[in-house]
Amino acid sequence: MSFSILAGAADGVGATPAWAMLAYLASGVFFILALRGLSSPATSRAGNRNGMIGMAIALVTTLVTHDIANIIEIGIAIFLGGIIGVTIARKIAMTAMPELVAGFHSLVGMAAVVVGLAAWLNPGAFGILDEAGQILMVSRIELGLGIAIGAITFSGSVIAFLKLSGRMSGSPILLPARHVINLGTIVAIIGIIGFYAVSPDGGPGAGWPIIAITVLAFAIGFLLIIPIGGADMPVVVSMLNSYSGWAAAAMGFTLGNTAMIITGALVGSSGAILSYIMCRAMNRSFISVIAGGFGADDSAGAGGEPREQRPYKQGSADDAAFMLEQAEKVIIIPGYGMAVAQAQHALREMADVLEEKGVEVKYAIHPVAGRMPGHMNVLLAEASVDYDKVFELEDINSEFATADVAFIIGANDVVNPAAKTDKSSPIYGMPVFDVDKAKQVFFIKRSMGGVGYAGVDNDVFYMNQTVMLLSDAKKMVEEIVKALD
Repeated sequence: MSFSILAGAADGVGATPAWAMLAYLASGVFFILALRGLSSPATSRAGNRNGMIGMAIALVTTLVTHDIANIIEIGIAIFLGGIIGVTIARKIAMTAMPELVAGFHSLVGMAAVVVGLAAWLNPGAFGILDEAGQILMVSRIELGLGIAIGAITFSGSVIAFLKLSGRMSGSPILLPARHVINLGTIVAIIGIIGFYAVSPDGGPGAGWPIIAITVLAFAIGFLLIIPIGGADMPVVVSMLNSYSGWAAAAMGFTLGNTAMIITGALVGSSGAILSYIMCRAMNRSFISVIAGGFGADDSAGAGGEPREQRPYKQGSADDAAFMLEQAEKVIIIPGYGMAVAQAQHALREMADVLEEKGVEVKYAIHPVAGRMPGHMNVLLAEASVDYDKVFELEDINSEFATADVAFIIGANDVVNPAAKTDKSSPIYGMPVFDVDKAKQVFFIKRSMGGVGYAGVDNDVFYMNQTVMLLSDAKKMVEEIVKALD
């Protein structure tokens, strides 16, 4: 999750009062409790509440102790920001949540850049000048790193937003010599920060290093994200979340704000750990993903025989209802298609009816199902699905061999056997659900014309035990519920 960098952007010059330090410590404790709560769907609401309490404490403490900005101007900014936030929150659909998160990450990154540039242009107001009127060496390093990470977060998040919202192709965009360009740009940024740190002229008049760092960082954020394909996008969202935290922490050191340092470190480290866990779940190299799809095969693409030349079985809601009520165990695999159709409530109703008929129903959630970490968990929680019935890949994958029905609703890449068999596939190596081991597979899909976010065909469509239910997911599930009654 991301906490706003603005919570501590105006501490001002001078020692922080003891009570304020205690207040920041309390806010840090609430942030830790928030992260702990968000580790499970059952405690996620309490986690969000703790995060809000911690942010409120940090924000109020900063406003009370500030001595730089005009409190009226700050109040107006908070009011306008609150109106915008409430409006977005009320109108945003769950299907658009991933790009919203990416958009918010971009704002955090830009806030870090703006705060860093403000401290560089007016260092005296931030108390970071030495006796000779030059910016302190440690503050130059903090400024350079904060601006660089913030700029990378901003431009990278913008690209992620465009890809997630469909405004840009989700396929990898592979530039010639991209690895050399990326590595050279990163080395240049680090070199310029080092030069700026030891430069004898480190005041605000020494403009070119900071400007160069800013421009190059904006560029590398763009270059790092465009080669990453849709299958890896949930990792990218988590990774950008981590970047935003480190940017906030760097600015916290510059501003001498304890809350920003604590919050930024928590967000940065938790985001990095989550990204690593997700990479392991996808059998992806963590370094490869954060390096901008390093190792991606320029020739990778969809394999197999064209869809229009391959036979498949198509069924109806009545067919599915008959087989479902005859089953002893049904495993449901939700995906982004369920989110698009807002079918989670109808799905829970179908599961309730089946359980009343004595059928065991479980839900299987892939770590990268949807467009961001936990996307499917949030949707199922919204539909009041019992948390005890929701299982992660490693906990339930072995049960498909004993399942009578694997019910796939809007998922694609996470059940695609090409990840296990086709080395040319962009999802090769990613652990997927073994739905082919189930006795019967029902696959809800809008049409046979589309493919998953990774852009590859799926052999599950054409298996002997697979019946395709071609329809809007919500409409099809509602029809199945009627047929069950």
